[in-house]
Amino acid sequence: MQLELKPEVKQLKKEEILSPWKIIRKRLKKNKLAMFGMYILTFMILMSFIGPLISPYKMESIDLFNVSANPSFKHLLGTDDVGRDVLVRVMYGGRISLSVGILAVFVEVLIGSVLGGIAGFYGGIVDGIIMRIVDIFLCFPGLPLLIMLAAVMSDLKVPPEYRMYVVMFIIGFIGWPGLCRIVRGQILSLREQEFMQAAEALGLKDRRKIFSHLLPNTFASIIVSATLGIGGAILTESTLSFLGLGVTPPTPSWGQMVQAVNNSYILQFKPWIWAPPGICIFLTVMGINLFGDGLRDAIDPKLKV
Repeated sequence: MQLELKPEVKQLKKEEILSPWKIIRKRLKKNKLAMFGMYILTFMILMSFIGPLISPYKMESIDLFNVSANPSFKHLLGTDDVGRDVLVRVMYGGRISLSVGILAVFVEVLIGSVLGGIAGFYGGIVDGIIMRIVDIFLCFPGLPLLIMLAAVMSDLKVPPEYRMYVVMFIIGFIGWPGLCRIVRGQILSLREQEFMQAAEALGLKDRRKIFSHLLPNTFASIIVSATLGIGGAILTESTLSFLGLGVTPPTPSWGQMVQAVNNSYILQFKPWIWAPPGICIFLTVMGINLFGDGLRDAIDPKLKV
């Protein structure tokens, strides 16, 4: 005789087979704003990295017969004061801005998670030294320091094709202290758990304890911090480029394209030159923040499935 399980038991069994990442994905799908942000971000990525491949124009293409032309079927967003297609430059500019944001956050995560893991695991003098270094970095005014370093690059005449990578590294190098503190705080708690006592009993090396057992348990917080950090890095790069201290012509970026508003005539009568990159910055950062907030809520273990 086969016993019929109660609905509550069936529901419990169904929940038991869900992995943590499946639970996070399920929570994330329920958050409409987070999904909306993800769709915006996906569209921006596809537009920036796939759009230029299917466009009939190239970044360096110049139409001498349509200089500062209004939007038309030939040039959907018009052309700039040199005759370059604005839509294509917005696409290439998005590729630069997104790449700067992603790679800068990669540097931030690499430095912050490693130093945070070492500080939390060893504690004592090692923790004290690393935390004092963090305090020193947090005392630096971020944007003025970036402006100063960018001005130094201008004096050294760093080529535009390399300048972008220097900007990526500088933004990431300045932004790691916050993540370092988050990772350190979590590892201080995790190192007292039973699985670490088992690792100690097995005689594992410290390197393996940190990178194979402790840091993987902080991935959720690292992912959320990295997601939100991309938006901040894009805004920082846009600010530097707007001030003429970031990515320089002829390489386009959204911040550099918005710099056209410095010309009062273009600001008033040619909005198609500066408005599209400005809108892209707004939508991208909004999408990243919406998705990052939703991801943080989905990862929160105190929320119900």
